[in-house]
Amino acid sequence: MELDRDLCSLQEARNLVKAARKAQEALRNFTQEQVDHIIDMMREAGEANAARLAMMAVSETGMGNYADKCFKNYFASRTVYDFIMPMKTVGIIREDHEQKIWEIAEPVGVIAGIIPTTNPTSTVIYKAMIALKSRNAIVFSPHPTAVRCTNEAAKIMNQAAVAAGAPEGVIGCILNVSMGATTELMKHPSVAMILATGGSALVKAAYSSGKPALGVGPGNVPAFVERSADLAKAAEYIVMGKSFDNGTICASEQAIVAEECIADELISQLKRQGAHFLDPEEVQKVSSVVMLGNGGVNPKVVGKDPKFIAQLAGISIPEKTRCLIAPLAGVGIKWPMSYEKLTTVLGFYRAADWQAGCERCLELLEAGGIGHSLVIHSNNQEIIREFALKKPVNRILVNTPAAMGGVGATTGLAPSFTLGCGTWAGSSVSENVTPLHLINIKRVAWHLGIPERKPVEAIKDMGTGERAQNQSQNQNQPIDIQLVQEIVSQVMKHLKSK
Repeated sequence: MELDRDLCSLQEARNLVKAARKAQEALRNFTQEQVDHIIDMMREAGEANAARLAMMAVSETGMGNYADKCFKNYFASRTVYDFIMPMKTVGIIREDHEQKIWEIAEPVGVIAGIIPTTNPTSTVIYKAMIALKSRNAIVFSPHPTAVRCTNEAAKIMNQAAVAAGAPEGVIGCILNVSMGATTELMKHPSVAMILATGGSALVKAAYSSGKPALGVGPGNVPAFVERSADLAKAAEYIVMGKSFDNGTICASEQAIVAEECIADELISQLKRQGAHFLDPEEVQKVSSVVMLGNGGVNPKVVGKDPKFIAQLAGISIPEKTRCLIAPLAGVGIKWPMSYEKLTTVLGFYRAADWQAGCERCLELLEAGGIGHSLVIHSNNQEIIREFALKKPVNRILVNTPAAMGGVGATTGLAPSFTLGCGTWAGSSVSENVTPLHLINIKRVAWHLGIPERKPVEAIKDMGTGERAQNQSQNQNQPIDIQLVQEIVSQVMKHLKSK
């Protein structure tokens, strides 16, 4: 019976890809106006269903909270739409009159969209919109714990697209989920690219599929608070970012690194914002339920509020606690909560000065967040500059909540739920993914002229002549008699001493 289910799952993946390929072959001939109309109708459907999809996601996964998932669905619909709408993605998208070059956009084809359980519906809306904006079809593979809400989001997007004129089957989603079906989808000959958002193992599988893949690395985001920062605002933004959707966004803050001279005041400000600082015994209890022995987070606490975690750990916390903060002395396996925690728990470190804080942030990044993001709260431009130049991350966020800043909600970054981490994290892209990452660009180049060609002998003589000139210049240098005498004298003394 289980074998039959697996076979059905594999066949479903194949059927969806076949339908998507047929749809994409038709979609590639659409005009920019037709594509933009489709995207507009998808945006409208996403907005209209944002609340219902949020409720479905929370109910099915048990992660996050309703209000923030509503916002994420709206953000994926309206904010992403506003950003991508002006983009040219059809035909000639750029003309360089001086260099006589045309750039022409071509879709990549059928895309495999891997969807996480932490942000299921918003990621579907976002990926569907950027795929169709670039005239690609997309087939989604949901996380096993988010199948219903992921399929519903895909269904809503597909219905809106088809009603606006898109070919049937342009957006598909696997219902009978299995690892075999996901692998079949990623390796299918008709799939041109993979958009992978999920756990590290799944993202690595995408990169190992033999297909071009845009994936997301883990984020162990440090939040450094420097002495010149507005401490009240820094505390507000850190708690806001960490508690947003119960910490399910990979760009959310994972540890605070505070300069020693302002650490106590920052702690007071964090408590005012609803942070509960754990004592040493509570740190051990919370760590035992939040983290696994291998440095990974316990799936049972992902996207859970502080009350749930406190009950699981057997500790008491104030009723209105928004996040738990664990003071830590180091980074690594001896301090399990120094790793990424997609939940409402933060680490806390003191640093003697900004240089020590800089080093601590680097330790945290190297422990599991390299290439992703870092947030700094400071009004010292020189220190911000030092962090920006020296840290191996692709998003340096300044005086903003990391969770919202990283996805482009509170910053000028591209609105996105796929945050590239660059080669530091084994990714092929280092920025927030947009429709422009999902197109091939053809270039038409006109003849400009024949470059001047020197005879081979003349080129050979150029090197010889330069060496001869240098030798001649050296020969013409006057000899310093006094310097020569001093050198001879020192050599003679050295010989006599032996």
